[in-house]
Amino acid sequence: MITGLLVGIALGLFFDRIRMGSAYKNGDAIIAQARLEAENVRKVEALKGKEDLISKREAMEKEVNAYRDEVRDQERRLDKRESMLEDQHSDLRKKEQMLETNQSKLAERLKSVDAKDRELDRMLREEQDLLHKISGLDKEAAKDMLLKRIDRTLGDEIGGLILKHEAELKDQTETISREMIGMAIQRFASVHTSETTVSTIDIPSDDMKGRIIGREGRNIRAFEKATGVDVIVDDTPGVVIVSAFDNVRRETAKLTLQKLIQDGRIHPSRIEEVHAETEKEMEEHIRKLGVEACEEAETRGLHKKIVELMGRLQFRVSYSQNVRQHSIEVAHLTGLLAEQLNLDVNLARRCGFLHDIGKAADHEMEGGHPAVGAELLKRYGECDEVVHAAAGHHDDIRPDYIYTVLVAAADAISAGRPGARRATLEKYVRRLEELEALANGFPGVEQTYAVQAGREIRIIVDPRNVNDREAAKMSKDIAKAIEESLTYPGEIKVVIMRESRNVEYAR
Repeated sequence: MITGLLVGIALGLFFDRIRMGSAYKNGDAIIAQARLEAENVRKVEALKGKEDLISKREAMEKEVNAYRDEVRDQERRLDKRESMLEDQHSDLRKKEQMLETNQSKLAERLKSVDAKDRELDRMLREEQDLLHKISGLDKEAAKDMLLKRIDRTLGDEIGGLILKHEAELKDQTETISREMIGMAIQRFASVHTSETTVSTIDIPSDDMKGRIIGREGRNIRAFEKATGVDVIVDDTPGVVIVSAFDNVRRETAKLTLQKLIQDGRIHPSRIEEVHAETEKEMEEHIRKLGVEACEEAETRGLHKKIVELMGRLQFRVSYSQNVRQHSIEVAHLTGLLAEQLNLDVNLARRCGFLHDIGKAADHEMEGGHPAVGAELLKRYGECDEVVHAAAGHHDDIRPDYIYTVLVAAADAISAGRPGARRATLEKYVRRLEELEALANGFPGVEQTYAVQAGREIRIIVDPRNVNDREAAKMSKDIAKAIEESLTYPGEIKVVIMRESRNVEYAR
């Protein structure tokens, strides 16, 4: 056992020594490997450091080169500026030399001029003395003669200048007046409605027509006698027509008849009773219209009779233009024109508002509406400017106030504005007849119709005598003839219609 134990110990020591030997060998190898890796790391780091150093050196070299380029540019600019300064300096020296030369020449010339002036003065004195001796005039007489001659010579030139300035002033005033009128029109415009001389009244049934006429026509005769209008009862279903040129009377009659139809009791005594009530209502309505017109025209402090007359103008038309609305428009236009001229706007508006008041009473007083209006305004205490504007807005008298001229201009604007006034029926029908007659005068025309209120003419031609090319030429010829022969607003469309029809019967 001891022997075995010793052998085991010996073997253990042997194997330990073998393991220790291999461990030493492995440690040396690891150390060598570590040293190799450390050397590689050192070389890599050294290489990176060199690369960083090289990149920094290149960046520094770039900065240095850029700085050198900038310095070179600055040097070149400084050199150029220095050369320019030298050139300017040389130019200044040349200019100074030229200036000195010119000054010396100028001084010499001034001396020469002074000498010539003295010589001229001496010669003029000698000439004047000689002229005095020859003419026998003293100095004052010669001076007066010379001044008169100069005055005559300049008189013609001054007259020409005055005429020239007057022409320029006229052009300027025309331009300014057009601008003022255009601005007034632009700043104000109102809509006008056309009035007629008849009014239609709806009735519930045609049986009411017999009740309106009455037994043997007594109701309609009593109505016409009380109201002063004409009642037209024809075959038109559901309608009765009231006709009168006095719009107040016609409106009163219309309201009276409407009340009678609603009441159902229609006989002479009832007609008179209802008509009297309606007249009172109409008077109140007229006063209300006058007050509204005064407020709309911004005119205050009028006599109550004037207010009533202005209300009556609601039922008065002039060439289909409502006179009350026309007066309001003229008031505003006159105020706008006066504002452009720095005049009294309220007074101008008052003059324009009352300029046509005579139309509300011209059937009651003798004379035209300007004279009647001036008389009424003077009677009810209006100032001279307002009275004169009513009397002279149609150039019947010489205008003494600027407001009369403004009212006349505003009245012309309101009346002449497209759509404000309408041509009479006779002129309208005559124009259409002339248009159709002109087209019928061309060969091959069968029928002619003027439509669209005369803005279009349709012409039917005979297809056997007029072909398509001739129809095209005919439309141009008719249009040209209309342009040369007729006067019309806007434009007229010419339409040629050619139609061929072939008819046959199968038997």
